[in-house]
Amino acid sequence: MAARGPERVSVLLPTYNERDNLPLVVWLLARTFNDSGIDFEIIIIDDGSPDGTQEIAQQLEKIYGSDKIVKRGKLFLFPSGTAYIHGMKYASGNFIVIMDADLSHHVRLDFMYCGKQKEGNFDIVSGTRYKGNGGVYGWDLKRKLISRGANFLTQVLLRPGASDLTGSFRLYRKEVLQKLMEKCVSKGYVFQMEMIVRARQLGYTIGEVPISFVDRVYGESKLGGNEIVSFLKGLLTLFATT
Repeated sequence: MAARGPERVSVLLPTYNERDNLPLVVWLLARTFNDSGIDFEIIIIDDGSPDGTQEIAQQLEKIYGSDKIVKRGKLFLFPSGTAYIHGMKYASGNFIVIMDADLSHHVRLDFMYCGKQKEGNFDIVSGTRYKGNGGVYGWDLKRKLISRGANFLTQVLLRPGASDLTGSFRLYRKEVLQKLMEKCVSKGYVFQMEMIVRARQLGYTIGEVPISFVDRVYGESKLGGNEIVSFLKGLLTLFATT
């Protein structure tokens, strides 16, 4: 096993039916970290995928080594938040990145870690689709309106001091993420929003980096009517309690 430096990045990668995307996203992440000289590990947290994602993860663990790819499978991990709590138990890095495994997030993590985080010594660096040259590609008008509307409501009601509350591409100091997990009670899509709101309450510093979000190439989106209703309920709960 290679010697670890003073700093290490752990990527938490929750998966469900991502057998087509997983090999590519892992290869891109590994190449990015290796090219940047950043010590890393990728923790694959599978939600009992029936499509063979767990078998793919096992193969990747053999290819890259168990010090770089850590596979943890458990049934019924989701909704969002539970998977991160589970994955964080195995994280050895002092920085933790959470991101999607469907290639919708730009894997050039080095610009978040070495760039923005170092620039301001931030506790959290959040990717934003709604600032600078950030944007969304591949969504139809309906989904764009839902996303914009959700973000607008959160800005009006919660005034969080961040431009993208519903995105799930972020870097945290490990101790900060642990503290926030203890405070957050939301599930599903509201979880990402509550994390930023609680971070503001606790006085943590948040930096933002514009990102291009690209709709998944393989598989189907998990966003549905139930998630939208849950989001609205969660938003009103946060408004009433924060």
